[in-house]
Amino acid sequence: MKVKGVISEERITLPEMKGQLAQVEARRLDAGQEMSYELRQSIEHANHLSKASAEHSRDLVDKLLTLEKMKPDIAFRIANIMPRSRDELRAIYAKERYTLTGEELDAILEMVITHL
Repeated sequence: MKVKGVISEERITLPEMKGQLAQVEARRLDAGQEMSYELRQSIEHANHLSKASAEHSRDLVDKLLTLEKMKPDIAFRIANIMPRSRDELRAIYAKERYTLTGEELDAILEMVITHL
């Protein structure tokens, strides 16, 4: 399959991608089409790593974006990974030019825990 051009681009969370891949899989199975290796691997990856529902992950991204030191890339990364400790959260922020205080880390972790 060759891609001829990108029609649109939008950030989505891993659980949202899982839902879209499930729709593609259902359409392919209904039509009797074979799924490529890449598509099967993508579906398996999304099923294995998705930790929350699509609604909860999108809600978490929206809440994270209200915080002061939050970029969209980081908010989506947090919603995809769902870190459970300060160390995991610090690893996500490792490339940033600033560090978060303990209170800021705890506030983010509390948001993540409520959306699991």
